[in-house]
Amino acid sequence: MRELPPTVYVVDDDPDVLKAIDRLLESIGLNVATFSSPRQFLEVYDGNAPGCLVLDLALPGLNGLDVQRVLEQRGSALPIVFLTGRGDIAASVQAMKHGAADFLTKPIDDTALLTAVRDALARDRALRPAQLERERIAKSLAMLTERERQVLELIVAGRLNKQIAAELGTTEKTIKFHRGNLMRKMGARVVADLVRLADRAGVGSTSGN
Repeated sequence: MRELPPTVYVVDDDPDVLKAIDRLLESIGLNVATFSSPRQFLEVYDGNAPGCLVLDLALPGLNGLDVQRVLEQRGSALPIVFLTGRGDIAASVQAMKHGAADFLTKPIDDTALLTAVRDALARDRALRPAQLERERIAKSLAMLTERERQVLELIVAGRLNKQIAAELGTTEKTIKFHRGNLMRKMGARVVADLVRLADRAGVGSTSGN
């Protein structure tokens, strides 16, 4: 299955800025989707779609940092290039702490914007495989029953089947059954695979005696 081409999403409440950025990015063959409000963008954005976001900081209603937080809460790692007309240092620092790809001051220099967008798209390409794997692991974890999740956490903690059975008040045969089911659901062939997948999902990272 061929991967979709990346899209550069642009959110700014100034129609002239939207038009200028759209024209600039399309001139080098990029797919562009423009939005005059952050809510419009958040309603249509598919977290699985490759690309990056060029986002105005000072927006009415939800501002740029609010949009960044919403995407973060959704588990999206979409790289963001922030635009600001004020050169707000405090906001810039906050945006960078939360993973912003770049922060440009208006009026935007075309060369600087093209460089920032290319870098953001390259970053998205590099991070996307890991993000897709985390999403796959999360879906697999959601398929586990409560008892399978308990067994998984104890396996990750290094317990043997006999120890898990004693801790959960059941038989070793039952634990083997749950273990087989959860390994199948997680797509793990051996315990080492299971532990690696659980570690990437943060399972058991705060548990254990």
